[in-house]
Amino acid sequence: MKNVMKKLVGLLMIFMMTFIFTTQSFADKDTFVVAMEANYAPFNWSQSSDKDEAYPIENSNGEYANGYDLQIAKKIAKSLNKKLVVIKMEWDGLAPAVMSGKVDAIIAGMSPTEERKKQIDFSNAYYQSDLVVVVKNDGKYSSAKSLNDFKGAKITGQLNTFHYTMVDQIKGVDKIAAMESFPSMISAVLSDKIDGYIAEKPQALSAQASNSELSFVQFDKENGFKASPEDTTIAIGVKKGSDLTEKINKALDEIDSKQRDELMEKMVQLNVESEKPQGFLAKVKSIFNEYGSLFLKGALMTLFIASVSTIIGFLIGILVAVIRNAKIDKDNNKIGYYIHKVISFILACYVEIFRGTPMMVQAMLIYFGTKLYMGIDMAPITAALFIVSINTGAYLSEVVRGGINSIDVGQMEACKAVGMTHGQSMLYVILPQAIKNILPSIGNEFVINIKDTSVLNVISVTELFFISKSIAGSTYNIFETYAVTCVIYFVLTFSLTRLLLFIEKKVYNKEYVMEATTGGMFNGK
Repeated sequence: MKNVMKKLVGLLMIFMMTFIFTTQSFADKDTFVVAMEANYAPFNWSQSSDKDEAYPIENSNGEYANGYDLQIAKKIAKSLNKKLVVIKMEWDGLAPAVMSGKVDAIIAGMSPTEERKKQIDFSNAYYQSDLVVVVKNDGKYSSAKSLNDFKGAKITGQLNTFHYTMVDQIKGVDKIAAMESFPSMISAVLSDKIDGYIAEKPQALSAQASNSELSFVQFDKENGFKASPEDTTIAIGVKKGSDLTEKINKALDEIDSKQRDELMEKMVQLNVESEKPQGFLAKVKSIFNEYGSLFLKGALMTLFIASVSTIIGFLIGILVAVIRNAKIDKDNNKIGYYIHKVISFILACYVEIFRGTPMMVQAMLIYFGTKLYMGIDMAPITAALFIVSINTGAYLSEVVRGGINSIDVGQMEACKAVGMTHGQSMLYVILPQAIKNILPSIGNEFVINIKDTSVLNVISVTELFFISKSIAGSTYNIFETYAVTCVIYFVLTFSLTRLLLFIEKKVYNKEYVMEATTGGMFNGK
């Protein structure tokens, strides 16, 4: 047990060094760091090669961004005489990223609404679009001519966009809760969960080109949505008071309206001309053939985060459980007694807070909050390891505490009788037995961590789910993409479950042999 603990401590030191050397900032004076979803064709999408003037994504090795936003970003970076750095990020994380200084600008098809202007500044417009409703081409509303024709229809829009507020302009509409992304809305339309969703015309063109079952309804001025120019305008978001606003505006002035229209037409055409297999299995095969390397990288990242975080969390859990379980005699050590009470209270708060709040919320607060309020700029992988480790530590501390409590109190008393200290008793007698008893729970937490890493997509960690969302958004083959993802997750969890069962069997068989050969001396008997 002592040797095992030494090895675990050694691993912990290695992982702590990993934390130190992966802490980074993408931005510096020679770079122009741009955040986008890479999941919103034709404005931005991701692909597996640099064809058609695509550009590498900094935080996802092997993935390339393309689209209207990307091409505009390249022109601006050239005008600023800076190197372009593209960061793929979830929509909800874009504003916090620029507010905290993790990125220089948001170029992601974002409209400069009044609510957003309170948080960040915007450049002049770099595109203007019309609002349409995406529907099934053989559906009830495919022949609609005005908003009044959508009475009773189930309509939605993307979460945290002005598109969703436009639903209220349809009289008698069945307003469905906003959805996270366009791929999820497309899935809902195709599965008849909703009748349609509100989008801008370029996005609707790409969705239609990528899926023959979709079409969109376009309106004239009298029968369509009433939106302010700023709502249908697309602009670049920067930090409040940034001197980049003026520089970006100057760069945009160099791109005339004809160039912009030609560029958007070209990006839409890239989606139209892409060949799409017709059958489900053919689509799955095509997706895996093209994006297989990205799926593999995502799976390895998921496995790495889950493995490292489970080990660190286990060590944290042991430390917390041992401290909270310690007994200090108030009469013999009054100061130590009260210090222990304070520490135990702090540790109890830590356990309750991290067990009582969602990991996704913790990720947002820690990743963006540490930069915004403490000036600590953690890399996504650093934040991921830290978040999952302390979350796992909170859960496993209770598991370890339960394992310690399962050991007969007589064993601790016997240790004291032979002159062993509390630390020696825990290290050599109690913990080995407790860990043996909780081994299945530790393995279960490991498997849970593999699945729970999916929430880290909100801070741009390129784990399996984040990669899958990007592929689904770029190809619009949502069901087929997530079918591949489902199989990969199952293979990971099933294989690890079998491995953990094998380890448990070896541990319990070894204990049985030792007990049989020592005449019942094992476990303090």
